[in-house]
Amino acid sequence: MSEAASDARARAPRPEPKPGILDIHAYVPGKAAADGVADPIKLSANENILGSSPLAREAYAGAAFDLHVYPDSRANLLRAAISETYRLEPERLIFGCGSDEVFQLLNQTFLEPGDNMVQGEYAFAAFAIGARACQAEVRNAREPNYRIDVDEILKVVDDRTRLVFLANPGNPTGTWIPFSEVERLHARLPPSVVLVLDGAYSEFATEPGFDDGIDLARRSENVVVTKTFSKLHGLAALRVGWGYAPTRIAEAVDRIRLPFNLSIPAQRAAIAGLADRDFQDRSIAHVDQWRPWLAQQFGGLGLEVVGPSATNFVLIGFPTTPGRTAADADAFLSARGLLTRRVLNYGLPNHLRVTIGLEAHNRAVVEALAAFLKS
Repeated sequence: MSEAASDARARAPRPEPKPGILDIHAYVPGKAAADGVADPIKLSANENILGSSPLAREAYAGAAFDLHVYPDSRANLLRAAISETYRLEPERLIFGCGSDEVFQLLNQTFLEPGDNMVQGEYAFAAFAIGARACQAEVRNAREPNYRIDVDEILKVVDDRTRLVFLANPGNPTGTWIPFSEVERLHARLPPSVVLVLDGAYSEFATEPGFDDGIDLARRSENVVVTKTFSKLHGLAALRVGWGYAPTRIAEAVDRIRLPFNLSIPAQRAAIAGLADRDFQDRSIAHVDQWRPWLAQQFGGLGLEVVGPSATNFVLIGFPTTPGRTAADADAFLSARGLLTRRVLNYGLPNHLRVTIGLEAHNRAVVEALAAFLKS
């Protein structure tokens, strides 16, 4: 901040946020209500349509008698469970209130005014919010065909780049790049740049050639892999995210991580959910069954289907003809109690993102869109 700007804040008649804060666009969640509809079908937030593990729910309920106790700040039992499941070194784990907080902590640890962070042009909004809060520049790399392009990322990296965020698969596009491309990106980045691989949807990416990057993080000094319990495990309400990082990064992040950021019910439910392989397998199988069906049906209606998706949602594009736009379709669906996600804030005004629902939900969306296009 310039000396003049600092003096102006000091003379202001009321407290003023630091420069850049009021320029940040607040995160816009998927809508959860529709006017005049008592119990809408929510397909707007990429939640696990099967709910959550019964073991996780039982563990959550069992924590009711410990609500007066502070949680373990180091989340040691959850740390041990994740370490055993993924065969990771426990001291290299970072925990956050959702992976959103892990992103924020990484931004706080590495960015200062004058630095920049690089992401894809359709990147998850939380990446940029945290970077701009640190008064850093956010650089967007083009995504031809809605897909991360390594060469486009490298074009905007310079000597003030400190972080590169790569969601693989991506949100809201659902697209992914093979691990060979992730390795090529890492090899071309300066060793001082942290490559953050957001794996929120990685469990749904079952295609050959996909890899979540944990082994790359294990052998590198500048790679962090993040994951969440919100999607596959269906624990979005409890906000449990984690990252696997080099020891030096993990130790630095822990110096600014606030204590007690994961509650006792959240930690216990996450441990139980992690152990329930049956629920995880059923969740993945459900997505594997209905994702291609939805894509085929949407394509058959003449809509653009972005992808192929490797997530638990499908992104579809609409014409710009008045009466046939994404905004028109969204209003039509909402009036019938079907909530999808507009992605205006991602620079995609002509698209809707649709979470994969139960069979009845999926068929209802297809039937409603068919009626919309004929109306």
